[in-house]
Amino acid sequence: MGGHICILGGDGYLGWPSAMRFSALGYDVTVVDNYLRRALCARHGLDFLYPVPRLAERTALWEELGGRRIRFVELDLAEPENMRALFDATDYERLCGAPWPGEPETVLHYAEQPSAPFSQRDYRCTDLTIVNNLRVTSNLLCAVRDLCPHTHIVHIGTMGEYGTPDIDIEEGWLDITHKGRQDRFLFPRQGASVYHTTKIMDTDLMWFFVRAWKLRVTDLMQGPVYGLETEESRRHPDLRPYFNYDDQFGTVINRFIVQAVAGYPLTIYGKGGQTRGYININDTLQCVAAAVRHPARPGELRIFNQITETFSVRELARRVQEAGRRRGLDVTVAHVENPRTEAEEHYYNPTYKALRELGVVPHPLDDEVLDGMIEVVQSHAVRIRPEIIFRPAVKCETRKQE
Repeated sequence: MGGHICILGGDGYLGWPSAMRFSALGYDVTVVDNYLRRALCARHGLDFLYPVPRLAERTALWEELGGRRIRFVELDLAEPENMRALFDATDYERLCGAPWPGEPETVLHYAEQPSAPFSQRDYRCTDLTIVNNLRVTSNLLCAVRDLCPHTHIVHIGTMGEYGTPDIDIEEGWLDITHKGRQDRFLFPRQGASVYHTTKIMDTDLMWFFVRAWKLRVTDLMQGPVYGLETEESRRHPDLRPYFNYDDQFGTVINRFIVQAVAGYPLTIYGKGGQTRGYININDTLQCVAAAVRHPARPGELRIFNQITETFSVRELARRVQEAGRRRGLDVTVAHVENPRTEAEEHYYNPTYKALRELGVVPHPLDDEVLDGMIEVVQSHAVRIRPEIIFRPAVKCETRKQE
């Protein structure tokens, strides 16, 4: 395939696997990160399940194992001049110590504070989330407009932008007939957290820049991602993405699996009817690659719903419980008071077919995937910190034991 691709947030759970995937596909890859997520986890005592080398070590290991060179730049992209330096030949060579590979054909934008609970811990976390996320997006749009207007931006959004409306969720857009007239609008959105609201603002910013300056943007509305292994990470354990299991940065599947291994009840918030769309990390890589292969047109904001299945929290708990019992674990389930403001039973029917039409073949959340995740967690069980599985600061009165 080839070409130059720049991955913002390249240290992240999705950023690093994307870097390896595009490198394996023959791209010149530049990854950029300022280790914000690592710093926030360290500041608040939220460990990864297993140690994850920093990017300088991982890029060196990838090259040693036969991969192409991945260039790494440690940079705070919330500063506009830093962002612009990535798109200037002289500044790029100064930052990377490597020849300028040319304007990037694509920029993958993962460089945001990604946690909804963290965005509402306190006013400082809210401020950090809003300032970081919106400044990085704005800086990217301005840099592409001014320095490389033909570059295709692929942004990882979130299905959480839509909320849980009592109508079917279309892929980004909604055709409206009102008083005999018709038009097409962005699907109404109602984020359930400050983080999700910054993602809504990202979409609005991108839509404005697309209309005003004919940029090319694809916004991937992604559901929660699960999984630890990709084709590339199987070459060495140090190439795996990191794994959070706390209530701030850990996904519900991660948290349930660690609770099962640690002998702690799977803690369902409220009734457990909260339903969302989920996706395997390998399918995320498929989807992103498909979006890169088929770029948006100039002046187009293309939106895909990037999920493969929907599950309620109750259903996920049941699946993890069954997987744990297959491995000899005594897994119980506990309903606890919901610390979040959300509907615990609701309609949820999103459309997600456009990426399949581009050739994505989905992988379901099956027994093999869950068994593999449990096996990895069991191999690192001595590192599990019970005090961050479910924090005492969150009221967790048990309602029912199953």
